[in-house]
Amino acid sequence: MKKILSLLLILSLIWGCKESGNEPGDQALNSTTESSDEPTFGLVIHGGAGTILKKNMTDSLEQAYRAILEEAIHAGHEILKNDGTAMEAVTATINIMEDSSLFNAGKGAVFTHEETNELDASVMDGATLNAGAIAGVTRIKNPIDLAVEVMNNSDHVMLAGTGAEVFAQTRGIELVDPEYFYTERRFNSLQRIKEREKTELDHDGTASSFDPFIKDSKFGTVGCAALDKQGNLAAGTSTGGMTNKRWNRIGDAPIIGAGTYANNATCAVSSTGWGEYFIRAMVAHDISAMMEYKGSSLENAAHEVIHDKVGGLGGDGGIVAIDKDGNVAMEFNTAGMYRAHMNANGDLVIGIYEKE
Repeated sequence: MKKILSLLLILSLIWGCKESGNEPGDQALNSTTESSDEPTFGLVIHGGAGTILKKNMTDSLEQAYRAILEEAIHAGHEILKNDGTAMEAVTATINIMEDSSLFNAGKGAVFTHEETNELDASVMDGATLNAGAIAGVTRIKNPIDLAVEVMNNSDHVMLAGTGAEVFAQTRGIELVDPEYFYTERRFNSLQRIKEREKTELDHDGTASSFDPFIKDSKFGTVGCAALDKQGNLAAGTSTGGMTNKRWNRIGDAPIIGAGTYANNATCAVSSTGWGEYFIRAMVAHDISAMMEYKGSSLENAAHEVIHDKVGGLGGDGGIVAIDKDGNVAMEFNTAGMYRAHMNANGDLVIGIYEKE
């Protein structure tokens, strides 16, 4: 009888567990599921790539670069953390770098041969594949903001020069006197190039070896790629172009697919480098295409495009990118790239030189 009662008690307990759904391991499984359901987000930025060597950098200047990179990425991260969009994060982050004289974008733009400043920028929305770009503007305080306006409030993808500035006035974008972009350091770099009767297009590694800012001048683009909690990607790029450029030369920064690309199916990319090569290789789009059609990881695609394709053509520079799962690439084939990354946990990575 005792055996029968014991058996009935065991069966009753088992039945009770099934009714309540409290089988062993359920609580841990539910906790894990809830944790894994938390939306990921993150962003990655660059401030240009090139011959950036520690021996050419003072401690105070290096500290200044790291401080601005940190300020910029924190601004974008705060937006993403508070459910803002990837595009909002990209714009706010780039604004901070455009307002700094340290980078070749906005306030710190380099000079053309005619001693003017010509600015380019572009953005792309990975959810809609909509994009906006501006090129050769001279009075736009924050070119990335105008690129966003072209994307959202025009029927076009790219506007240039005077026409772009007229459009900016209709959209309430801040215009400044061209004198706003004057910085002594950039102006002196131009004069040194002119004095040696060399242009950055020579790129022989000797003409400007005495001046690290001249050596970096074709790589001084700024950019950002971001993933928001809704799973949307966005990218943006802004630049002053190439020191001593002539004939209204335009590089890759405002060209969708070369300097900027974003697609929710794959990744968001911002490029920095020798623009002529990045245009020919269609760098930003090529990384996305390798992921979509070849099944490459972001890391492998970025490495192949920057080192094999761009490098194989004779070009140099780098990219920052983030994919739809939050994986990040900061790939370059130069001695350094100003860069930073911040993930959903708030982990921060800042780098300048190749070996860090």
